Amino acid sequence: MSNIVIERGTLINITKNLLTFTFKINIMSLEMMSMNTAIGLLIPFLGTTLGAAMVFFMKKEINIKVKKLLLGFAAGVMISASIWSLLIPAIDMTEEQGKIGWIPASIGFIIGILFLLLLDNLIPHLHIEGNKTEGIKVKFKKTTMMLLAVILHNIPEGMTIGVVYAGVLAQNAGITLAGAVALSLGIAIQNFPEGAIISMPLKSEGVSKTKAFLYGTLSGIVEPVAALITILLTNAVLPILPYLLSFAAGAMIYVVVEELIPDAHAGEHSNIGTIGVAIGFVIMMILDISLG
Repeated sequence: MSNIVIERGTLINITKNLLTFTFKINIMSLEMMSMNTAIGLLIPFLGTTLGAAMVFFMKKEINIKVKKLLLGFAAGVMISASIWSLLIPAIDMTEEQGKIGWIPASIGFIIGILFLLLLDNLIPHLHIEGNKTEGIKVKFKKTTMMLLAVILHNIPEGMTIGVVYAGVLAQNAGITLAGAVALSLGIAIQNFPEGAIISMPLKSEGVSKTKAFLYGTLSGIVEPVAALITILLTNAVLPILPYLLSFAAGAMIYVVVEELIPDAHAGEHSNIGTIGVAIGFVIMMILDISLG
């Protein structure tokens, strides 16, 4: 009888130890996941910051051909991310639930387009290759208007990252950490030229190198902020995740068609912008498929 009591006590202690160990492992996993998420949110911002820092190393404004190539590259990355990282996962996720895949993808995509259309008409901004202001009429400096233009299209990028990492944190949305990191890297790559495209023209406008760098960096801060807000709403996001993935895709495509591609094809050498689109698309596709 005493042996049975001892064995029971031993089993209870073993069970307690296993539960404690499992709890600690889960806490460590959550902490690691939180750290990975934080790094993932900051990777695109780092790309913008490094790009803006080019103002300290380049004496002249970016060559027009290089600028068109970089704008096209950014457009290609965003198009590719919209397809491989957002629309296809949204369709797959819906079909796994036994529903019609194209319905959330179509609805979310259209709402994303309309949302950016609304922001485009409300936020005063100036395109990189334009002189005519858009949005509500205000008397802002040209540098401020250019900054607002970049902030405008960084909003959907931030939301995109946030939605994807919200899916990763949920652990049951079919989105892997590797795929989310691939998206972060892809957006960081296209943010690098954007940071330079903002800071270099500002320096040409007479702004000091330090201020031009800060403006370029500031244009990217909206991405981690938008991403963090989206993640904080994870519980509300998960039931409609396919819609939100498609929404982010629509918002990004609006920016590509409304701003990046027109700027990349304005004036001469428009074919250089097209080459940039192809390179950006392929690089983002490789990142998503190989890591996702």
